[in-house]
Amino acid sequence: MGRGRVELKRIENKINRQVTFSKRRNGLLKKAYELSVLCDAEVSLIIFSSRGKLYEFSSTSMTTTLERYQRCCYNPHDNSADQNEAQSWYQEVEKLKAKYESLQRTQRHLLGEDLGPLSMKELQNLEKQLEGALSQARQRKTQIMMEQMEELRRKERQLGDMNKQLKIKVSLKMSSYGAERQTSLRTLPFPWNAGTLAGTNNYLVQQASQPMDMEQEPVLEIGYHHYNLGEGSSVPRSMGVESNFIQGWTL
Repeated sequence: MGRGRVELKRIENKINRQVTFSKRRNGLLKKAYELSVLCDAEVSLIIFSSRGKLYEFSSTSMTTTLERYQRCCYNPHDNSADQNEAQSWYQEVEKLKAKYESLQRTQRHLLGEDLGPLSMKELQNLEKQLEGALSQARQRKTQIMMEQMEELRRKERQLGDMNKQLKIKVSLKMSSYGAERQTSLRTLPFPWNAGTLAGTNNYLVQQASQPMDMEQEPVLEIGYHHYNLGEGSSVPRSMGVESNFIQGWTL
């Protein structure tokens, strides 16, 4: 069944009246916006609620639209060419302003702002636009990364070639230095000769043939004295030694 016809009269229920006002207000604002975009018209809408709250919409600028309305209503109509030209230029400026504000509104929508007046279809279109922009950004990012990786690989190959060349140069330098070192050692003069070696050997032989005069060092004897026993002594030799040992320690 279709929707029944609504009788146009004041809604007595306060809650139903507020809900209806909110729904129809949003619908009216949406229709005004669609009219300005589809027909390239300058639309301004002013709504005051029962509580005195202001709701407005303007495709260009509310002040500019009101000024234009005042000129059209209170100024005499003149069909002169100059005024028509000025009016055409003024309309062109207003169109540019409308486009500028529309672009700003689109930018806010892309940033996730002022999404309340948008319908489901408009939100879906906005989502598709964001997905397409995100896909393009990712493709461009991948392309830049691949180019940077290729540049790094090229630099790596260049550094590898330079390293190989340096290794070859170092090995050649080392081999030439070793050959020069061996040549210089072979051509060095020795500081001694056969005569010097013979004189040195004779000196060593003479020193070995001469006896070494060693003077006997005096020996320090502590604790006893030596006593010489004569042949005629009647004291036994063992007793002399014992007494000598005792006397030495008793002094």
